[in-house]
Amino acid sequence: MSNTLSSSRTPSQTYRDSLLGVTCATTVIGGWIATLWWTFHLDPHQLPIWAIALLFLLRTFQHTGLFITAHDAMHGSACPANSQINRAIGTIAITLYALLPYNFLCEQHGKHHDRPATDDDPDYCRKHQDNAVLWYLDFMFKYMKYRGSWLQLVAMTAIFHFLWYFCGVPLENVLFFWGLPTILSSVQMFYFGVFLTHREPPEGFDNIHRARSSYYSILWSFVTCYHFGYHLEHHQYPHLPWYKLPYAVDRAKLT
Repeated sequence: MSNTLSSSRTPSQTYRDSLLGVTCATTVIGGWIATLWWTFHLDPHQLPIWAIALLFLLRTFQHTGLFITAHDAMHGSACPANSQINRAIGTIAITLYALLPYNFLCEQHGKHHDRPATDDDPDYCRKHQDNAVLWYLDFMFKYMKYRGSWLQLVAMTAIFHFLWYFCGVPLENVLFFWGLPTILSSVQMFYFGVFLTHREPPEGFDNIHRARSSYYSILWSFVTCYHFGYHLEHHQYPHLPWYKLPYAVDRAKLT
């Protein structure tokens, strides 16, 4: 196994990986904040429909990036040299994403990696293997079953109305550049990172990780879900951050 894929690091490699991880996390989080501020100050009535649609997709993509950044932190790869910085990155990213509890998600994601595609896996739904909508609803229900989840819903609703009513952000801006991207990004991550990758094939799983990958081109893989579609490789090398997953893929498989 090459140094790129190995989980063991020299001190200098750990430092370089941490510097790169913090830089990527800062870019994702900073970009999300910058475009949020910018889009909140746009006049939607002065924009053509195609521009609103592009901005909406951009905001959705950036929102997905927040969760992927938090996911890397759950695996200790946002800043492997310093666990406190790593945890802070994960907490900030998942709070900005939807006020979700970092500790609870770490626990649930640990179960997913320990017992993937089994009844003990919170991401998995044996009943609805061929129905993405019902599986998604089951997935969301499981991840909202934590103490205080109602507070999160109340807080998200309060923020929505605060931005609109008290800060004077146009309702369309709050809806299309913050509210709806939150929902669509969860659909994006579920479809490309759970449904396609952990749906059991007719012949059954052929690996212990009970996962498979969508071998899109590297560009399309990034656009669809920050390389999260390279899911078998993620389970094989969970310490790799999203931007290093292409290194783990057999290039001959890429479409």
